[in-house]
Amino acid sequence: MFKLLFLIIGLLALVGIIFHIGLEPILHAVSQLGPLPLIVILLPMIVVYGLEAWGWRLTLGAYAKGVGFLRLFAIRMAGETVNVTTPAAYVGGEPLKAYLLKRYGVPMVEGMASVITAKTTMTLAQVLFILLGLGLAFWIMDAASHYWMAMFVSLGLLAFGVGLFVMFQRYGLGMGCLTLLRTCGVRLAFLEKREAQLEEMDGTIRRFYSENRPTFYVAVGTFFLAWFCETLEVYAILYYLDVHVDVWTSISIAALTVFIKGGTFFIPGSVGAQEGGYTLLLMSFGYTEVTGITFALIRRMREILWIVIGLGCLMLLKGKDIPAAPEPISPM
Repeated sequence: MFKLLFLIIGLLALVGIIFHIGLEPILHAVSQLGPLPLIVILLPMIVVYGLEAWGWRLTLGAYAKGVGFLRLFAIRMAGETVNVTTPAAYVGGEPLKAYLLKRYGVPMVEGMASVITAKTTMTLAQVLFILLGLGLAFWIMDAASHYWMAMFVSLGLLAFGVGLFVMFQRYGLGMGCLTLLRTCGVRLAFLEKREAQLEEMDGTIRRFYSENRPTFYVAVGTFFLAWFCETLEVYAILYYLDVHVDVWTSISIAALTVFIKGGTFFIPGSVGAQEGGYTLLLMSFGYTEVTGITFALIRRMREILWIVIGLGCLMLLKGKDIPAAPEPISPM
């Protein structure tokens, strides 16, 4: 109910922003983009999503070979599409990834462990990228008077990321949630019956962090590179909108758009909030509101395109009866 309300508010906000700025200048700005610029703008996200799939692949260990990169890419796109298009969000999309992995011989416990590990590692890389963007923003805008505010925000983000990581390491998501529910006097039969599986999943996650440190660091680096590559899209959009842009500004804008989108997760698709946030962000860097909303709408069109591709992947994966691959043999 609340998600529907937030969606309606977001849509109204988006319509209000467009009418406030005016449809004609927005259409004029978009008309500057021909087929070639649009293709160039779309290309960076192929690299981004490919790196994210590869980062997830690293958390699968020996099971990764049985799935294959292209299949893993398709599974990830299908899961992310469910994340952004349904009220269930991550509660629906992440388990779906594990379910689809099961069809390729990955046990459900191992699949969920890899999904959680990849999401945690990705979040840690996201925090590091946002910190980089914040630092660059205050340097570019010469906001010395807001130095301490920037420091507190940065430390807060870093503490959140590290705290999340430590929680997964020490307590585990499964048993942590189950213990919290029990403490609150809530008993869910679905979870209570699966206590053994939750303990096994938490153990698998802890072993990844403790026994695969080099792989963990490579995964963090891969996800950080994926976030960083969004800079290419930001640069391309602003370049083809025929406005001044430099590399440092592009990096900062890319990082802060990640922050804006992550902070509006409670609104389905971040509709309205994302467009408003992006517009205000670009205006703070000295761009016009027309450039800001055009930038936001171009990114929204890119998201819609990838949602369509994700739906295609989902239909393809669900429409085939895929035989399970044999489980890998553990080395002696």
